[in-house]
Amino acid sequence: MPMLCAVERGLFKLVSVLAQLLLVASAVCAFYQVIARFILHSPSDWSEVATRALLIWTVLLGVALAFRHGAMISVELLRNALKGGGRRLLEHLVALICTAFMVALAWIGGQMTWRVRFQTVPSLDISISWIYLAIPVGATLAALAIIARWARNEEDDVPVRNDAQG
Repeated sequence: MPMLCAVERGLFKLVSVLAQLLLVASAVCAFYQVIARFILHSPSDWSEVATRALLIWTVLLGVALAFRHGAMISVELLRNALKGGGRRLLEHLVALICTAFMVALAWIGGQMTWRVRFQTVPSLDISISWIYLAIPVGATLAALAIIARWARNEEDDVPVRNDAQG
């Protein structure tokens, strides 16, 4: 299990760095768009589309990071009212529902990505499927994050047996 945790930590560290780089790149593209339009008086045809595409990737990678940190949909009033096993059952249910939704989103996103593979983004001259690919990638990473967080929480709940206690 420690090896799996190390791989998961490394994967999401990479996802975090990538999301940050994409966010910076989208800000640079947006800044260039403003400079080109209002200072150079020559609007760029690619920078707005590139900004949107980079933001889509940033958001979907960010969703995976949020799920890794436990920012899942929860019913705080119900969670706070429950104690012990009831609270744990609610956490399992929320994790299961979120994982199922992310798997469904990854599946549908993968199908959408496949269907549009021959369409291009004219101003970027790339397949639009590169932009759509953010959906299955982000959703798959989010599902993995939910499962990894659930596994970590399960591991934390296992009582440690002290050999001196028998």
